Amino acid sequence: MKTYVVVISGASGSVYGLKLVEQLVASGNAVTLIVTKAGREVMEFETGFAMPESAVAAAESVLRFLELTPTPNLRVAGEGELFDAAASGSALIDAMIVCPASMGFCGSVAAGLASDLPERAADVMLKERRPLVLVPRETPFSLVHLRNLTTLAEAGAVILPASPAFYQRPASLDDLVDFIVGKVLDQLGIEHRLFTRWASSLE
Repeated sequence: MKTYVVVISGASGSVYGLKLVEQLVASGNAVTLIVTKAGREVMEFETGFAMPESAVAAAESVLRFLELTPTPNLRVAGEGELFDAAASGSALIDAMIVCPASMGFCGSVAAGLASDLPERAADVMLKERRPLVLVPRETPFSLVHLRNLTTLAEAGAVILPASPAFYQRPASLDDLVDFIVGKVLDQLGIEHRLFTRWASSLE
């Protein structure tokens, strides 16, 4: 079992992060979920899912929303909990994914601010040379955005924009979400069947 940190920031596309949590937990991994204040607001607006403030109640609520069996493998940490294990390099987190990643979040991490738990956890992944996958959901990118993303890529992060493909002939919004989440899982080396791969589609 591997341990992952998943951050859902205030960018549009919280459904990507929720689907990712579903896939990681369902495949037997331990997940620490951190949702920013703006992330909670956007999530409720886009999905109708209002996550409770209490960490225990939030984890249980997320599992119910995702229709997953109750498990201790999902825990929720608060945005301001700087004493959480994710804030320390000694915690040996296997990878961190920010999905979706707002441009404000990316800018803060690129500047090394580490002002809250999500930013500090991302800072830890970079300094420890561990996988950090950022899924920006923004268009178009300004020059400031591009420079921040370049800084993060140069520091070792994977920049994986939420840009779904269409060669798999998606029939629903779920198919488009699955493609992006599948690409994230590919970066983590986790097997999945969320979309038909190009080689398979030619057979």
